[in-house]
Amino acid sequence: MKKTTIILVILIVFVLIVGIYFVVKGRRNNDEQLLASVQNSTIFFYGDGCPHCANVDKFVTDNNVESKIQFERKEIFNDSNNSHLMTLIATKKCGLSESNLGVPFLWDGPESKCVSGDQPIIDFFKQKLGI
Repeated sequence: MKKTTIILVILIVFVLIVGIYFVVKGRRNNDEQLLASVQNSTIFFYGDGCPHCANVDKFVTDNNVESKIQFERKEIFNDSNNSHLMTLIATKKCGLSESNLGVPFLWDGPESKCVSGDQPIIDFFKQKLGI
């Protein structure tokens, strides 16, 4: 009886380890596919209620930026998928520390460039607009 219990415990531990391996491997593959899907995108990450994000938004609105530069907006405070994407981009593409991330944050995929903070993002748009 004792031998059977030991074998059963070993089998359960083995199954758990194999299961965890495949979950981690699947998540890693999904993350790689997600990063590949935004490689040529420009994405502005912001948070609802963020005053620095509002500064960027005001500049974008006042200068009609969205009609001149194509970019996506992704809110991260209320959308964990968007937050995960921002973290992936910042850590994997730009080598930033996860502990130092915040919004506003901009990913310029065509240039493989990360821009963080309201004034640096506004300066990025000004440079793109030639103003």
